[in-house]
Amino acid sequence: QMISGIFDTLSHLMEQYFSGDDNNTTDYILEGVMEALIDNARVALKNPEDYEARSNIMWCTTIGLNTITGVSKAQDWEVHMIEHQLGAYTDCAHGIGLAIISIPYYKYIYKYGLDKFVRFAEKIWKVESKNLTKDEIALAGIEKLSEFIKELGIPTTLREVGTTEDMLPKIANSSVILDGGYKKLTPDEILTILKEAY
Repeated sequence: QMISGIFDTLSHLMEQYFSGDDNNTTDYILEGVMEALIDNARVALKNPEDYEARSNIMWCTTIGLNTITGVSKAQDWEVHMIEHQLGAYTDCAHGIGLAIISIPYYKYIYKYGLDKFVRFAEKIWKVESKNLTKDEIALAGIEKLSEFIKELGIPTTLREVGTTEDMLPKIANSSVILDGGYKKLTPDEILTILKEAY
């Protein structure tokens, strides 16, 4: 439950972060909270009874869910919309489902918000950008996110959480499609992402 909550918090932060390219104060707040969450998650993973790490995780969660980190942001909640439907068809814990969906989703949309994904790679994951294209930097950042998911011990495929292939079109066709992100998806595109996650 702790790990699921950690990723749910990170997902909230990313879904607010990956919208717009206006370099506003809210983006700096989001980056700071993401870094604090990742650092404290690593401590709590080694020692779940570390009070300071756990309290900092709860503080990150409070900041990430109290709307401050959404001020002036368009916000992209599509990963959440897809996961809600995954949860309707399986017993998957919410944060675990978000982690599984996030990687193929971000790989699918990153080109539409390339500069922000480059910033995410450089600021959050300290990707060395020298001699790399923007595409390479952005994908390296998504790969670092994937490595963090594995570090937390979270499953990486939908099969691991009880999803069957026949569920995928049902999940895709019932997912709420929102504006606010870098790309508004269609049900067919959601199905493509789910197949990649499967």
